[in-house]
Amino acid sequence: SFGAWVTYALGTENENLPAFVAINDPRGLARSGKNNFGNGFLPAAFQGTDFSASHPPGNLYRPENLSKADDQKTRSLLQRLNASHLEKHPDDADLAGRIASYELAGRMQLSIPEVMNLADESASTLAAYGVEGGSELKGAYARNCILARRLLERGVRVVQLFNGSDPSGGNGITNWDSHQDILKTHAMQAEIMDQPTAALIADLRQRGMLDNTLVVWATEFGRMPFLQANGTGRDHNPDAFTCFLTGAGVRRAYSHGTSDQFGFKAAENPTSVYDFNATLLHLMGLDHERLTYYHNGLERRLTNVHGHVMKDVLA
Repeated sequence: SFGAWVTYALGTENENLPAFVAINDPRGLARSGKNNFGNGFLPAAFQGTDFSASHPPGNLYRPENLSKADDQKTRSLLQRLNASHLEKHPDDADLAGRIASYELAGRMQLSIPEVMNLADESASTLAAYGVEGGSELKGAYARNCILARRLLERGVRVVQLFNGSDPSGGNGITNWDSHQDILKTHAMQAEIMDQPTAALIADLRQRGMLDNTLVVWATEFGRMPFLQANGTGRDHNPDAFTCFLTGAGVRRAYSHGTSDQFGFKAAENPTSVYDFNATLLHLMGLDHERLTYYHNGLERRLTNVHGHVMKDVLA
């Protein structure tokens, strides 16, 4: 995932929180599950840690029957045993990742409760995000957006917010994949997403964070400009769809590329996923041709052997 590559390159700014957090839709994981924020062939330590405002990390609090001193003794013993085991398996990246994860979990018991506590948010902030007054799903997504800002404030390097889940999720309308009833389903998804997302960007700007934060709103498909055979839905369209960027290093009030008159294919300045990722890495201060990881006999890149920075979108 993109977040894994950035974390691999830049590390963390807060040793007591994950460098890469994935905030899942209130209805559950998106299609493809944890692969959306996985590490792939990068070391396991760089995968995203997933939780949300409504589903905080588990086991945050020490059991009441365990004293703080005994808890610390247990942690110290576990650290020594893990270190000894790792010495015998120095090339096991998964083992090293698990040990790092357990140690981070211990530190998170002190840091996460404060991050997750939205009670200190002002009434005006909650209203701006749309926490109250809309659907339950909109309120939950709004709280996720506030959580994203709080994580960024505390030095989390990458926060990946999801809007949409796999079809096993909640209300029967779980994502943007509208093969039927597109007017109904897109209207409902937009009602959930629009206000909280706009409020997050405005909040980052108001707090002086947007100049140092890159906001990427992205999807992997558009929809076809014509209906499917059922007459109410539209199929995937990989050849014309929209993403937007704002914040650090991004040219303002600029639209890059156009589709044809039907919205069927990109007609002017077509952009590949490789170009998109190369540009995002550049905005993060990284050269996509030099950011590599040796795997299976090759120096691997996020952009493979492709990709060019879209200089027109840079400020």
